Amino acid sequence: MNTLRQAARQRRHRRRLVLGTTSALIVAGVLAYLVLVLLPDRGADAGPAAVTPLATAAAGETRTPTASPTGSPTPTETATATSPRPSPADTPRPPRKSATASQAGRIEPHTAYQGVATAYEAGDGDGACLFGPSADLMVAAMNTTDYETSKACGAYVRVRAANGKSITVRITNECPLPCAPGQLDLSQQAFAKLADLKVGRIPVTWTLLSPTTADTISLRYKTGSSPHWCAVQAIGHRNPLAGLEIRTTGGWRQLPRTAYNYFISADGGGCGSAIRLTDIYGERLTITGIAVRPNVVQPTRVQFARH
Repeated sequence: MNTLRQAARQRRHRRRLVLGTTSALIVAGVLAYLVLVLLPDRGADAGPAAVTPLATAAAGETRTPTASPTGSPTPTETATATSPRPSPADTPRPPRKSATASQAGRIEPHTAYQGVATAYEAGDGDGACLFGPSADLMVAAMNTTDYETSKACGAYVRVRAANGKSITVRITNECPLPCAPGQLDLSQQAFAKLADLKVGRIPVTWTLLSPTTADTISLRYKTGSSPHWCAVQAIGHRNPLAGLEIRTTGGWRQLPRTAYNYFISADGGGCGSAIRLTDIYGERLTITGIAVRPNVVQPTRVQFARH
């Protein structure tokens, strides 16, 4: 009996020893783990230090680079600001043929036309355009089709013959039928520079020209003009006119153009006020100070740009 009791006590003692040893091992493992976790990791110091500035930002706030107190831009902004950007003056204007074609009508810039040249006695150089006498008789009459209700008036064209000779003439007149589309009726003075007048008719190629000139544009009100009806024309413009507007109480009004090269305000609206000219390239010139003085050529200080 005593032997059985003693054996039972030994078994209980061994269990307590085993449990105690196991518990000690568990506690020791936990402590070792905590020590490893809590020890500082020197290799990770650079990471937290690199982002420490963001710790100053408020919750939910995103900080973006801003200019320094002195006004100097941040490096990112500097790169953008110093990137070369050509100014409009440095950028060549591409040909605006599609834009000018609608303004130009039948005679378009950068286009060569074929036809024939004939000759006529130009007298003092005046003609259907009603510009008046011309000191330079290098003038021509445009066929009715290309004259286009005086739209060709004042245009400069370069005429080139098959023999290689060329001249520049100004359109001051209209050549009615039988002049065909493409035909130019040159003053005898102009024709003689291309061929002998006895030839009478030669094939030519001609193109619109935007010439060099020191002259400025003049304006003239037609005889009979008054505050109740007026007609006005432009003289000496470098490029053909696409339109003439006159300022009325209701704003700018486009005036219709006649076959004799005047723009008419039938009700007198705007007569004597500011005038705005537009050439076939789309340039606009506004002119003020032109009074209604019939049949008086009044000079301005403006001229269209060369193209």
